Amino acid sequence: MRLERDSLGEMEIPAEVFWGIHTARALENFPITRRPISVYPDLIRALARVKQAAARANRAIGVLEPEKADVIEQVCLEIIDGQWHDQFLVGVIQGGAGTSTNMNTNEVIANRGLQILGRPLGDYASLHPLDDVNRSQSTNDVYPTAIKLAMVFGLTRLLEEHKRLTVSFAAKGSEFAGILKVGRTQLQDAVPMTLGQEFSGFAHTLVEDHDRLSEVIPWLNEINMGATAIGTGITADPRYARAVLDELIAVTGIEMETAADLIEATSDAGIFMTLSGTLKRAAVKLSKICNDLRLLSSGPQAGLGEISLPPRQAGSSIMPGKVNPVIPEVVNQVAFSVIGADATVTAAAEGGQLQLNAFEPVIAHSILQSLAWMTNACRTLRVNCIDGITPNLSRLSMQVETSVGVVTALTPYIGYAASASLAHTALTTESSIADLVVAAGLMSREEVTRVLSPERLSGIVPMTGVISVVAQDRFADDHDD
Repeated sequence: MRLERDSLGEMEIPAEVFWGIHTARALENFPITRRPISVYPDLIRALARVKQAAARANRAIGVLEPEKADVIEQVCLEIIDGQWHDQFLVGVIQGGAGTSTNMNTNEVIANRGLQILGRPLGDYASLHPLDDVNRSQSTNDVYPTAIKLAMVFGLTRLLEEHKRLTVSFAAKGSEFAGILKVGRTQLQDAVPMTLGQEFSGFAHTLVEDHDRLSEVIPWLNEINMGATAIGTGITADPRYARAVLDELIAVTGIEMETAADLIEATSDAGIFMTLSGTLKRAAVKLSKICNDLRLLSSGPQAGLGEISLPPRQAGSSIMPGKVNPVIPEVVNQVAFSVIGADATVTAAAEGGQLQLNAFEPVIAHSILQSLAWMTNACRTLRVNCIDGITPNLSRLSMQVETSVGVVTALTPYIGYAASASLAHTALTTESSIADLVVAAGLMSREEVTRVLSPERLSGIVPMTGVISVVAQDRFADDHDD
């Protein structure tokens, strides 16, 4: 063990670990989630990028010795490369507005730096977690900047998977372009469409969400580095804010800007609500698509049974042969979680007081989890479900042939009243709409065949025609009787 001290007293720390007394106190104080911040690698890498940029900026303006800045940067690059993440132990939910996370980061960088320098761990006279690693900084500018950067990392990855999923839906739209089916409104039979149109619709709704999510990234790139405690920049050289911005852009390759009002930027959580709400929108719409997939594949004998989802696992411990739509179901559950996380973010953003929002840890946890789960949900939906969907052609054809919804296509020619009367007759007698129209002398067989062609029924070819007033009046009279 090694002995470390802070303003509250002394604590023994395991001799070989890179974290120190501030992390140890956090481990005692916040045994809440049993989930360390290292469950979010994007956050750990973002913290390292911020500390790297700060060290470079401090060296450039002459407030940190080059040797110390160099070793800090070396450790940061190791962390970015995936090393030492197991040393980031503080819980994702913590009091102190992220102070424990910042302290954990400072201590890991300092102690690994001491090891590189050949000094004993805890020998902070040679490289200090606060005086050196945290120079010109406060948790209140480091933490929000890091979580925004982590969110950009996660959102970029989500957008990549979201795009791949959209392409898969679009590919199915093309593959199913010529397959006619019955459309439905309010779970009742409606007019015909193609299965391709249905899947293309799924693709287009995802495109809209991709655009909305992409629009959030520039807002996340507004940072408050140099604000220090509350936005006044106390303890930071006046040149530091510009210098650290330039270095952060250099090390990340991401265009950023310093907020115009650092006091406002340090206390405001509006961008987190914007991102969370946009994520919720995307999750809800994706969940609705999954609901549709479960309905379309329901059965296989007593449901709609229009499509078959790839069988992924046995669906029951008691019913042999049962296969459930487990992939859409898990995506539904991810959406439910994202919806709940958005409520948490909203409450946390509202709960801030005066010059700081103390609840950014739960905001960060909620959004980073939503980003990770949505990314994984998009991937598993694409790979384990969408790419393997097949149409049940015979069932689709039978449903269209027996559907009275096709009568809607005849209304421009025979009128609404006649069409309604024919629909009623077809339902009660299980007769063909086409046969009833021809038998009533309202249209010839050739005309009916042309109007009820798949191309016209699905709207691929525009429908035009003239309503016969005589036929309309006649069926109106019959309907009245």
